[in-house]
Amino acid sequence: MHLARCPGRRPAELAALGAFALVISACAAVRPPAAPTDREPPPAPRSVPDARVPEHRREVLASAYNSVREQTSAQPTVAAWGDRLEPGMRAIAVSRDLIEAGLTRGTRVRIDGLPGEYVVLDKMARRWRNKIDIYMGEDIDAARRWGVREVRIRWSAPGH
Repeated sequence: MHLARCPGRRPAELAALGAFALVISACAAVRPPAAPTDREPPPAPRSVPDARVPEHRREVLASAYNSVREQTSAQPTVAAWGDRLEPGMRAIAVSRDLIEAGLTRGTRVRIDGLPGEYVVLDKMARRWRNKIDIYMGEDIDAARRWGVREVRIRWSAPGH
């Protein structure tokens, strides 16, 4: 309907009707959000353990290591499970007995006294027991300053 052809309407009424029609047509163009697709990323893992999921705690000996050949292997940036380590990552290596206790690859671990979470991405030589090694990139001085300490670690079952 063309508003100029409305006999008996005043110009102010016609302007109001025109504005109303404009708003209605703009609202009709708004579409609801698209339904989720298979390509959307999964939700981020919870950083705070669910109260129903048991939290494991353990006192361990903690040292630090770097991605340099003198401390690891000919491929110092490749961890035991094949993950690529990069400076700045919060990763740890664990002794084999801790793997058996549930600290498997990908487990998120909190280390008392250090901020944030660390991810189990590496494993230590078989001779070590009840020990973790904190990855410190290529910062050898930081690893030396850390030294070897007894710390408490906390983790939940993987996926929680």
